[in-house]
Amino acid sequence: MVGDIAASPARRPGVSEEVALFSYGTLQLPAVQRATYGRLLEGQADALPGYRLQPLEISDLEVVRLSGKAVHSIAVATDDVADRVAGMVFRLSQAELDATDAYEVDAYGRVETRLESGRTAWVYVGAATGP
Repeated sequence: MVGDIAASPARRPGVSEEVALFSYGTLQLPAVQRATYGRLLEGQADALPGYRLQPLEISDLEVVRLSGKAVHSIAVATDDVADRVAGMVFRLSQAELDATDAYEVDAYGRVETRLESGRTAWVYVGAATGP
């Protein structure tokens, strides 16, 4: 990909605006992407500063089936500049972001934040955390 991934695409008739989503977990899995978006995503590596990962047991059977994992990771804010979570930034349509909301369990909350690269993206973190 060329250019800033968080930048809005050129306005063209019939093309909806895209948003940036930072993923550090199961949304990077091809099976989850196909089931959630009907396609594979292309992304760029980035990181979420001031957060660390904790394990999260998943009780939603459909999410466990799609991801193949009963324990996922959840990013929690530490405000420690030494902490960072590596992941990928993907471009999604608003409808795909809505589908992501439906996939993520209630323990996660979606916040918009600045990544290590300086880009702004949506990210799912511990519901009671965020910058």
